[in-house]
Amino acid sequence: MTTPKATTTLSTKGQVILPKAIRTQRRWAAGTRLTVEDTPEGVLLKPAPLFAPTRMEDVFGSLTHDGPARTIEEMNAGVLAEAKRRHAGD
Repeated sequence: MTTPKATTTLSTKGQVILPKAIRTQRRWAAGTRLTVEDTPEGVLLKPAPLFAPTRMEDVFGSLTHDGPARTIEEMNAGVLAEAKRRHAGD
């Protein structure tokens, strides 16, 4: 025996209420932004990306740094030191 499919009704404003079981399973809380895609099988809802797509050249150099440039070795040492500091409290 198959499980009956959930149904909902389209409001006059074009709103659809998603069943609670689906919202809970997907972890879609009130205010979750969704993308809507029309497909041959029906309408597809997916969570919208949190950030707009960006290209490296659009953001490269957007953070300023005052002081001398660091070497790769200095940066690696800094990353390692921070990783050790964060894991010291485990």
